[in-house]
Amino acid sequence: MNVTSLATTLPILLAGMLGIFLVIGLIILVVYLLHKFTAGAR
Repeated sequence: MNVTSLATTLPILLAGMLGIFLVIGLIILVVYLLHKFTAGAR
């Protein structure tokens, strides 16, 4: 295992994971807001 390649790729991996969690959180927020605004119309 090459330690320098791990040190190079770890920040990229963390940025990707953070991006995935941010997108999932944004989707959850949009679905929640759509449900909140459209639930009263029924």
